[in-house]
Amino acid sequence: MKLKFIISVISIVFVAQVRGAYLMIPMDESQTNHLKAYGMAYWVLTKDVPVDWLLNYRGGSFMIKYAQTIENECVIRNVSYEVISDANVNQIRNEIASPSSNMDVMKLEKYPRIAVYSPKSKQPWDDAVTLVLTYAEIPYDVIFDDEVMYNELAKYDWLHLHHEDFTGQYGKFYRNYRHLPWYQQQQREYEASARKHGFAKVSHLKLAIVKKIQAYVGSGGFLFAMCSATDTYDIALAAEGVDICEVMFDGDPMDPRAQEKLDFSRTFAFKDFKIERSPLEYEYSNIDNQPVNRGLREDNDYFTLFQFSAKWDPIPTMLTQNHSQIIKGFMGQTTGFKKELVKGDVLIMGETASIDEARYIHGVIEKGFFTFYGGHDPEDYQHIVGEEPTDLNLHPNSPGYRLILNNILFPAAKKKKQKT
Repeated sequence: MKLKFIISVISIVFVAQVRGAYLMIPMDESQTNHLKAYGMAYWVLTKDVPVDWLLNYRGGSFMIKYAQTIENECVIRNVSYEVISDANVNQIRNEIASPSSNMDVMKLEKYPRIAVYSPKSKQPWDDAVTLVLTYAEIPYDVIFDDEVMYNELAKYDWLHLHHEDFTGQYGKFYRNYRHLPWYQQQQREYEASARKHGFAKVSHLKLAIVKKIQAYVGSGGFLFAMCSATDTYDIALAAEGVDICEVMFDGDPMDPRAQEKLDFSRTFAFKDFKIERSPLEYEYSNIDNQPVNRGLREDNDYFTLFQFSAKWDPIPTMLTQNHSQIIKGFMGQTTGFKKELVKGDVLIMGETASIDEARYIHGVIEKGFFTFYGGHDPEDYQHIVGEEPTDLNLHPNSPGYRLILNNILFPAAKKKKQKT
């Protein structure tokens, strides 16, 4: 009896030790729901519990001090997890610390406050970021012109821009949609917003927005942009003081010398580009690789993520964490960036090498950071206006969406500029 009692006590102590160790959320192919796993990491951070992001270890896994509430939440969210002992944790840390391994540990300590720049009338499925944030159960605030102009950006660590037009040309939808009620209503709303903030033209208001965002990034903010928000942001910066809008957009003709007046020293990512002068063309400039130039189809359109040194280049390593290095391509108004138009100090993290196209780029602006990601929806190859939203329940392991969520968690880490 005494021996059985001792064995029983030892068993209880052993179980307690295991349950008091760590919880691992693997991010390799064994994970049932990669997207909700990011939501789990974010949720843990909101409870003031730090998270270890294991760079390049099993697809960029998360490791957290064990708590029953965390395990319960993983079960509720259908996120795969493993409970591991202190001995296992030490073994993993030693493996990661080895000079011969391309791995590292990045501690996440504070959840980032997230803002999405978007008209309040848009639905969450109107862009990929709001779609995946909603699916992953990561909270965010929708802000637009008023909040930016009233200097509320300082409340946020992370700002997202998506299918926006910062040039004042209403998305270049004029040719196909100018007679539709939604286009006309949007134009009225934008013009009213410009007048409200003291501007005669929408393009002038959008330039002011762009300059506010520039100051936000320079002071330490993180900017993430997709689709047309990537190139129109830089075009607006380069065209400060230059009229690049035709008469149907702002009431007077474009400056005939607009191209030669562009100042590329002001831009974040792009240089030497040519603006698209025609109001009937669904393009803003030659930054974007247009479909006719890309020569790819849905069945052969892929881009490749670069691999970086986790110990020496932790930022791009964080931003490219994935269980797949080959990502399915997807189109948008701005799909990919011609590599010769990307500035030399901007880091290309993903490319379609066969057509010399950058798809995923990152840069440093003073104290802050930006990431531009080409395309509209990683699981909808050619998104069409009015199309049904993507159901992420069908894509819980999407590598393309994982890149978005890597950026969401990046501000939670201690920011260090990559070495050059």
